[in-house]
Amino acid sequence: MSEQKRLLILTCEVLAREVHHAAARSPRIVDVELVTQGLHDVEKPGMADALQKKVDAADPELYDAVGLAYALCNNGIVGLAARSVPLVVPRAHDCITLLLGSRARYDEVFGQSPGTYFLSPGWLERDHTNLASPAGVPNIKDKLGWGKSREDLVAEYGEENADFIMEQLTGGLKHYTRMLYIAPPFAVGADAERAARAKAAERGWTFERTDGSLALIERLVSGDWPASEFLVVPPGHRVAAGDPGGDIMRAEAAG
Repeated sequence: MSEQKRLLILTCEVLAREVHHAAARSPRIVDVELVTQGLHDVEKPGMADALQKKVDAADPELYDAVGLAYALCNNGIVGLAARSVPLVVPRAHDCITLLLGSRARYDEVFGQSPGTYFLSPGWLERDHTNLASPAGVPNIKDKLGWGKSREDLVAEYGEENADFIMEQLTGGLKHYTRMLYIAPPFAVGADAERAARAKAAERGWTFERTDGSLALIERLVSGDWPASEFLVVPPGHRVAAGDPGGDIMRAEAAG
């Protein structure tokens, strides 16, 4: 009997708990590699370029596919190419769909209140500690001053300009009115939910809690990839943006 090839899963570290939990129960042999959350903060195509190096390093003698626990992520994975093994990607706009388990569930939850800010244990644990980009990749937060204090900005730009910059950097949260904490379907302790409640209170938002689902992630790590939910990119092809209201992403020949 020939040895079963493995499945390599590259996942944003904010999904570390969910992916490891699902991988431990997968019928497949699964290797999980965490990727810094900081990739979300780099300019395109920096995110795809950094992930491409990891995809290219996958040994075809060891793996029969590379699964991405990522979504389209603001087109951050557009251009990512399958080399010697197929790529498998959930058909989703962002990781909230992966945390909720399906696009239908995401549409339902978001439709209840479009001004919703989502949080999960992974975002709470990783977002504030891993903002650094890979070496040599420009970081938008550093460029715009998101990592700087008001005192740093005053020293660099003066009082009036510093206040303007701070207002612009925080203004993106103005349209939110609700924080929705996505609780994973396994125990993580109460600290994460308490922290989410505190963040909501700081901003004057309502706080709600909803149960997450591992359905999409479990299918990803088990090799159950229906075309309606996953894009399988064959070798020699790459990820391209698709119809936002339809397939979300598609495969095209890598030119």
